[in-house]
Amino acid sequence: MKQAQALQEKLKEVQEQAAAKVVSADAGGGMVRASVDGSMQVRKIEIDPALLASNDKTMLEDLIVVAVNLALKRAQEIVAQEMGKVGPLGGIKLPGFGSD
Repeated sequence: MKQAQALQEKLKEVQEQAAAKVVSADAGGGMVRASVDGSMQVRKIEIDPALLASNDKTMLEDLIVVAVNLALKRAQEIVAQEMGKVGPLGGIKLPGFGSD
């Protein structure tokens, strides 16, 4: 029971660390940049003024979608890496599994 509680605390700590990280992704050669944190919240969207001046609504919408999706993918990868540090089952030893 103590091992499960320790794993739960460790997972919570890792989730908090991942949530604090912010990643960014560009689309359209840097014309649109999206920043997302580890809790999958969009933190910022930056749009190049030249893109706004072009008045191409469809292209702007498409680039925002691409940038946000790329940033979300990167954030998911970071969370997966952080969770991987905990290891399978966080080192809990189960009877009949592993070398005991």
